[in-house]
Amino acid sequence: MAPELSPRRAWAVLVALSLAAFAFITTELLPVGLLTRIAPDLDRSRSQVGLLVSGYAIVVVLASVPLTRLTQRIPRRQLLGITMVLFAAANAVAAFASTYAVLAGSRLVTALAQALFWSIATATVTGHFPVAVRGRVVALFATGATLAPVLGVPLGTWLGQQAGWRSAFAVLAGVGLVIAAAVLVLLPSYPPAAGGAARGTAPDGHRFALLLIATAFGIGGFMTLQTYVTPFLLDVSGFADAVLAPLLFVSGAAGVVGTLAAARTLDSRPVTSLVTPLAIGTASLFGLYALGALRPGVVALLAGFGLAYAAFGSAVQSRMLQLAPGSTDIASAGVSTAFNVGIAGGSLLGGALLPSLGARPLALVGGLLTLVALLLLAVDARRARATGRPPAATGPTSSAGQSPPARTITPS
Repeated sequence: MAPELSPRRAWAVLVALSLAAFAFITTELLPVGLLTRIAPDLDRSRSQVGLLVSGYAIVVVLASVPLTRLTQRIPRRQLLGITMVLFAAANAVAAFASTYAVLAGSRLVTALAQALFWSIATATVTGHFPVAVRGRVVALFATGATLAPVLGVPLGTWLGQQAGWRSAFAVLAGVGLVIAAAVLVLLPSYPPAAGGAARGTAPDGHRFALLLIATAFGIGGFMTLQTYVTPFLLDVSGFADAVLAPLLFVSGAAGVVGTLAAARTLDSRPVTSLVTPLAIGTASLFGLYALGALRPGVVALLAGFGLAYAAFGSAVQSRMLQLAPGSTDIASAGVSTAFNVGIAGGSLLGGALLPSLGARPLALVGGLLTLVALLLLAVDARRARATGRPPAATGPTSSAGQSPPARTITPS
């Protein structure tokens, strides 16, 4: 068994790893905000700088499962500490990169660290809380990732504009070192298999595989439009450049609301928590296709889109902790792979359709993909009810025979 943590220490671990998620997502997306600064400084085109983001996602897809298998016996305290030190070192190299090749190499290391982080962080942060509230903990942990596009990237972009793009990566390097120190101080060292969330509470290999497929379709649908939402707002809705930032903030802020709202239902209604965001996202995408020229409607639909995307991501992570047929670390690596397949696939699909069809049909195509994910999960839930299988084990003990910590820690 994992050593018991006091409520205060368990919360401190949750905050530290949520900040780590914030730092990783900010780093992943930061080249988008600093593209016009990095490209001329390193004598590269904007499209080449854009590859620093798409290439990053591809590395995460390819590396998540292999890295998790290679490190599955290393105690999480040491592994997370090393991961954050690598994150800090890679960002420090990026801050001093004199060539595009050096910057790309630093991004490769950061992507490898992120692939490992997302594979082990969810089980680590939830393992010190009772089973009945772990869904809520997942949602609170995911708030860090949700806030990154809303706060992290704009702040990093502003800092890069004021003090040079290298300064933003230097600050992230410092943040990584602080988080590494916090992890090493707060987390106890114990074998990974002894963690409180090392195994799924309601393991089911078939349903977990279907969850991965639905995740790839759902995230792919969202990203088909999200990647090219700027040309949609400019060309279809007719918004001016000056209001793009507030509009994107509306979507991001709605995502934070969606994550916090999901926290209330993830434990008690895990299936509903999955299908409801997909239903909202599908309706929003179809609505954007039909009403893309109606500006007030676009603002509301954009908020629904952002809320659904963030809530669905939290629901998938929480459901993984229930359905994982074996190690939750390996299962989390599979979820991370499915997410990034969806991100890369949606971006590539949108990029292929945009030149010939324009931005408006991207909302329709994205809605069709999220509808496929919704139908897959709805059919699975119906079959489960027909066969009498429970949606999840949310009682005081898991099906693997692991008892929760004796001290109750209830997130609010």
